[in-house]
Amino acid sequence: MKRCCSIVCRHIIVLALVFGTASGSAMATSDAKPYDDRLLRLSEILGAIHYLRELCGANEGQYWRDRMRDLMNAEGSTALRRAKLTRAFNQGYRSYSRTYNTCGPSAQTAITRFLSEGSALSDGMLKAFPN
Repeated sequence: MKRCCSIVCRHIIVLALVFGTASGSAMATSDAKPYDDRLLRLSEILGAIHYLRELCGANEGQYWRDRMRDLMNAEGSTALRRAKLTRAFNQGYRSYSRTYNTCGPSAQTAITRFLSEGSALSDGMLKAFPN
């Protein structure tokens, strides 16, 4: 589980750096990006992981919220983009807070699945949209 967490985190930080530097002048002309659907899904996953990891006693504090903040700092150049990213994160968090009240095997499975999907999404975006 730890290795998967570090891979997802590494990908998110690299995404933030790559997209943050690549989006500077392009953001002025258009708010929409070709990877927005994937970025919103990644934001939703970060919200779900943030809730579930805390529920399951990971004691990571605001770690996943901080990764989301990194992503928003890189990608949330306009109020609209920030609002969309925030809404996706909160949706992931709220959805799983309504579904899981205790950490059981299904919550652990969800965490593993989200870490894997988040890693695949971020890796795919880095390959599809290189700097």
